[in-house]
Amino acid sequence: MANIVTLTKDNFDKEVAESSRPVLIDFWATWCGPCRMFAPVLDQVADELDGAVKVGKVDVDAQPALAQAFSVMSVPTVVLMKNNVKVMQSVGAQPKAALLKKIREHVQ
Repeated sequence: MANIVTLTKDNFDKEVAESSRPVLIDFWATWCGPCRMFAPVLDQVADELDGAVKVGKVDVDAQPALAQAFSVMSVPTVVLMKNNVKVMQSVGAQPKAALLKKIREHVQ
């Protein structure tokens, strides 16, 4: 099973801002059908990139301030942070290959 961190306003700085690795953040909601469909893809990406990229999830209903900080208007939305800078944002469920391609454009 993938090593995915649940991100909250309390641990965000430690897990994302201070991370030495790029962080892929999945903004999702329990009521979101596409989010449920995308979850296994995210698990596979986390497993495949283990060590190179940290993966975290933000429940937009539980953490509205984080969703607002990233201007998340629709879920699922994924954001890639590198050195605490947003380098990629993508909205909607997507195939694993497409997500990996976007991530690898920013991570060697």
